[in-house]
Amino acid sequence: METPFPPFDPEGRTRFGRLGRIPVRVLIPNLVTLLALCSGLTAVRLAIEERIELALAAIVFAALLDGIDGRLARALKGTSKFGAELDSLADFVNFGCVPALMLYFWGLNEAGSFGWIAALTYAICAALRLARFNVMLDDPDRPAFAADFFTGIPAPAGAITVLLPVYLELLGAPHGSWSAPLALVYCLAIGFLMISTVPAWSGKSLGSRVRRDMVLPLFVLVALYFALLASYPWAVLATCSMIYLALLPVSALRYRRLMAVHRAEQAERGARSQGEGASGAASGSSS
Repeated sequence: METPFPPFDPEGRTRFGRLGRIPVRVLIPNLVTLLALCSGLTAVRLAIEERIELALAAIVFAALLDGIDGRLARALKGTSKFGAELDSLADFVNFGCVPALMLYFWGLNEAGSFGWIAALTYAICAALRLARFNVMLDDPDRPAFAADFFTGIPAPAGAITVLLPVYLELLGAPHGSWSAPLALVYCLAIGFLMISTVPAWSGKSLGSRVRRDMVLPLFVLVALYFALLASYPWAVLATCSMIYLALLPVSALRYRRLMAVHRAEQAERGARSQGEGASGAASGSSS
């Protein structure tokens, strides 16, 4: 009996027939991505119902899952083109549309049409940032050190930081007539940071190797962080957002120094190759 569903190939080819089997390790990262998407969409419902604290928890949970699915796919050797496309679409919904809607329901609606325009602009910036990221993955001219930096702040970081006005209000900051205009300007600023060329340190190199003597302290720090996040979520999220934004100039300065060293090395190699070519031509003419 024929199945009503066509054979699924995560690589986009047709090598799977009726009896083909896909390893579960390929499907697990995609299931985590779908779970993150469900969490992000649930955050919209919670924001509509004015349960803003639970909505923030849902979007933070989606951001945590987003950091897991890619690493899980690489660890299980289950990366696929389908998973990459699904992850990009989920990121646009979770970290582009959802934060914009949450901010609008929280207070941007008080600014009328200008508030909606700011929310739209942030979501569009997230889409453009993700599209640029997908294109730059195939850039063969990027130097090796550039893999440790994002061009513009990534979408998950943008989603967490753009909600800073909500964190501050939950910490006791007053919500007055000036709250909506300030949140509008801040929302636009974060959107433009996502599509900017500001180098943002990715931290990917931290997850490659850990010294043996640092394993236990690392466990303690991670446990302490999540304990603080569970006990004082708004204070931790607000602090992390402000620290992240404050470190962007440091990251940009570090990137410029590395780029200057890279260009100097390229110029030196070019001069050396020209010198070797000239000496070879001279020796050939003399013989």
